[in-house]
Amino acid sequence: MRERGIRAKTARKYKATTDSNHKLPVATHLLERRFDVDRPNAIWVSDTTSLWTRQG
Repeated sequence: MRERGIRAKTARKYKATTDSNHKLPVATHLLERRFDVDRPNAIWVSDTTSLWTRQG
């Protein structure tokens, strides 16, 4: 491997991406797990776990 310049790929260390101990405002849970609606487009949901921000 050394002769060919090949190196083993090492595993990355775990990096915490969530800081639960903050004093920022938290959005209220408006649906309270009630996902049944009586008309189309009444409720829209999304997953924001992979949105990049300036903080990382």
